[in-house]
Amino acid sequence: VQLQASGGGLVQPGGSLRLSCAASGRVNAMGWYRQAPGKQRELVAIIDNGGSTNYADSVKGRFTISRDNAKNTVALQMNSLKPEDTAVYYCNALSWGVIYWGKGTLVTVSS
Repeated sequence: VQLQASGGGLVQPGGSLRLSCAASGRVNAMGWYRQAPGKQRELVAIIDNGGSTNYADSVKGRFTISRDNAKNTVALQMNSLKPEDTAVYYCNALSWGVIYWGKGTLVTVSS
C-alpha cells in the first residue's frame, strides 16, 4: 500500500488547512501523525473503517478527521491553527496488520 499526502503549507495563526491522503489499496484504520522539530512523532488523529475516531487532546475541537472508504482516502481538517501545530504531518494506514507511512507534508503556522 502506498500513501500519497497533500495539502500542507504556510498559514497564519487562527487559519485553516486541509490535509488529504490517498491509499493505493484497501486499508483498515487511517490516521495522521506529526513531528515537530526536536520532538518525537505523535498521534494527531485516527479513524477506523467504521468511522470511529480518536484525537490527541491538543487538537480536540479544532481538527476533524474523516475518510471515504470507497476511495481509500482520509482527510484532516485543521481549524484555529496555532504556532505549536507547526510540524511535518504524516499519513498512516493499517492494513492486514502492516503499518504504512506516507511521505510527510509540512505545515507551518506563523504570522
